[in-house]
Amino acid sequence: MRIAFTGGSGKAGRHAVAYLQAQGHEVLNLDLAPLEGCDSLQVDLTDSGSVFNALTSMKNFDDLEKPATPRFDAVVHFAAIPRIMIKPDQETFRINTMSTYNVMEAAVKLGIPKVIFASSETTYAVCFAHGDLKPDYLPVDEAHPTVPHDSYAMSKVANEACGRSFQARSGIDIYGLRINNVIEPHEYAANFPAFMKDPSLRRRNIFAYIDARDLGHMVDCCLKTDGLGYEVFNVANPDLSVGISNAEVRRRYYEGVPVTREMGERETFYDITKAQKLVGFAPKHSWRDVLTTEV
Repeated sequence: MRIAFTGGSGKAGRHAVAYLQAQGHEVLNLDLAPLEGCDSLQVDLTDSGSVFNALTSMKNFDDLEKPATPRFDAVVHFAAIPRIMIKPDQETFRINTMSTYNVMEAAVKLGIPKVIFASSETTYAVCFAHGDLKPDYLPVDEAHPTVPHDSYAMSKVANEACGRSFQARSGIDIYGLRINNVIEPHEYAANFPAFMKDPSLRRRNIFAYIDARDLGHMVDCCLKTDGLGYEVFNVANPDLSVGISNAEVRRRYYEGVPVTREMGERETFYDITKAQKLVGFAPKHSWRDVLTTEV
């Protein structure tokens, strides 16, 4: 497929782009910064005209040899201010919502049949809440309330509303990915020993994570799955990001939180059942492949 990928130069994006290219997809990275190994176009996504232009752009000089510029088969929208406390709150909200609106509007009006966009674990409010906010129930699935307290998560909830509305308006497929904490391969050895010693460090991420390579796999699964209309998916690896068991995490940190079903000894609290069933998501990478002992 010919894919326009926004934010491909970011932490999550560069791994997803590499994975998609390895699967044979043609990718044009739309970002403020270039990405080595991928055709890139510098675009301010908060400018509607620039987005329309970018989504009708040539990918590289090879396109000059074609009778007409090929159209994109899909847009993957990962570009965003990635968390709070990078820019002032109103700028975080403005940039994240305007860029997403512009990308979805242009895709719909240009007839691009699929949009996959990055939402976030933060929509469930736990991550950037003041103090200790527990989930309403466990495991956290896509039906869990999304009433966040911070500008970043608010922007993601607003983006989901835009996605639902643009899908209803157009009938194309628009899939939102509620991505958990993205972990690059080198971060296992660097960061996870501390998580083994102090599991509470993972409380704000609901004790979950997503390997950056498996995130690329999830995007590819969505590209290959047509006809779902509008859907949101939790995206995480199937295991916990700490060495203690599921039951022990619940005993220490989730006392009194209802548990809606039986859970496995190492199973994540960030439910990925929907993605597994609807798009064939099958993550393969784990911190347990790198760390041989649980401290």
